[in-house]
Amino acid sequence: MKRLLLGVFSVVFLVVKCPAAPDTTMEALIHTLEQAPAYDAAKVKRIAAIRRAIDAGSNHAANFTLYQQLYEEYKLFNYDSAYSYAGEMQRMAWAYNDPGLITTARLKSAFILLSAGLYTETYDTLRSVIIKGSPDSTKAAYYTLMARYFYDLAAYDADKFYSVSYDTVATHYMDSALAFYPNGSFEKTYYNGLKRFKQGDTRGGGAFFEQLMTAGNLTDHQLALTASTLSGVFLQNGATDKAIDLLARAAIADIHTATKETFAIFNLAELLYKKGDVKYASVCIENAIANAEFYNARQRKAQVSNILSIIENQRIRAIEAERRLAVQYGIAVTLFLAVLAVLVVVIRKQVKKLQAAKKIITEAHTLQQQINDKLEEANKIKEEYIGYFFKLDSEYFARLERLKKVIEHKLADRKYEDIRFVLNNIQPRKEKEELLGNFDKVFLRIFPNFVTVFNSFFKEEDQPRLADNEKIAEILEYSVNTIYAYKTRIKNKSFIPNEDFDARVMEIKSV
Repeated sequence: MKRLLLGVFSVVFLVVKCPAAPDTTMEALIHTLEQAPAYDAAKVKRIAAIRRAIDAGSNHAANFTLYQQLYEEYKLFNYDSAYSYAGEMQRMAWAYNDPGLITTARLKSAFILLSAGLYTETYDTLRSVIIKGSPDSTKAAYYTLMARYFYDLAAYDADKFYSVSYDTVATHYMDSALAFYPNGSFEKTYYNGLKRFKQGDTRGGGAFFEQLMTAGNLTDHQLALTASTLSGVFLQNGATDKAIDLLARAAIADIHTATKETFAIFNLAELLYKKGDVKYASVCIENAIANAEFYNARQRKAQVSNILSIIENQRIRAIEAERRLAVQYGIAVTLFLAVLAVLVVVIRKQVKKLQAAKKIITEAHTLQQQINDKLEEANKIKEEYIGYFFKLDSEYFARLERLKKVIEHKLADRKYEDIRFVLNNIQPRKEKEELLGNFDKVFLRIFPNFVTVFNSFFKEEDQPRLADNEKIAEILEYSVNTIYAYKTRIKNKSFIPNEDFDARVMEIKSV
């Protein structure tokens, strides 16, 4: 039975496993994902306000600014709308015949095309941009887009020959862009780090990103961009958990800004899957798919579709494993309950046997104690009375010896009258009284509480008094019927029922 129990407990221990507690950042991400519709609604509300301002406005320059605001709201939210408003900006710029506005509008179109993965269209648009005479901010934006184009192209091709050359070209464009960003700006620091990271200098690039993260003055979008890129540095250094934490923070920041064109949550899903966390990987990849569909980013759709099937297959296998585990657990628990039920029945029977044996032992012990008490009491009475009668016999023998000698002397001297005098001085009644008195002394020495306990059986006025010697003598010379009548009269006066009186008297203990 013991082996069976150990086996059951072993099975239960093996099949029941407590799930590991998720990271705090992951819990925050899941909570933020639940609030995503509220952040999206806030963006839609801002967009509606800008549209109302456009409908109410008549100034061309003001309208271009409002369309640019709409573009900024849409550029990471929805490709189709952002592309449409970038095209509207180009139409207005050409209508105004303003080269600066035309360049700005074309750069907006190029950004959207690149975000959607339309690399040919992006390059054609960037080639049409004329930056000569443009302000530094425009030149910085242009060269940054060119660098991003070649970096993305290298990552998309993932070819050891072409990708290297693309990265080299991208670095040259990035150097040009850095020359136009002001010192101390977010862009200057971030793109310095990105350039070094792309060149394989993870330590140098990571230092720039860490500088931005510790500054604590980043916008949500800047935080998402920095944390997402820094995660790549940690991932290359083997710090997967830190990379996951940074990607989760980036994903949270993206949700706050209703950013749908994001790679953070997709990368997070991939890392979680590789780590074996299928549950959270599934949540993240589903959100990444929803973002790609909403934004209509072609390259994102292709990327997420590749890993989606893998994660879903793994999740199905995990669900099947959980089902098997639940079946094993159910069998183990059922077996355990069955064994437990058998044990309960066996134990109850054993307890009943033990209780019966204990009762028998207790009764035997009580009886043995009573017997021992009776034997001890009998031995005491025997010792007292035997001693008393030995002493009494000795005294009588001595007295008889003396009487014999006196009578023999008197007979020898023929003093018959003296003999008569001696005989007349013998008092049997007095001798009897002394015998009874000595008996009482011995009895009360053995049972010192007898009178007190015996009197407790009666009312105070009915309590028997100790009889004097003459009364005792009279009692002992009564007939048997008289003695029984006297006993009955005594019993009738007692509190104790007549049938229990003798037993109660016998219960009075010796001391």
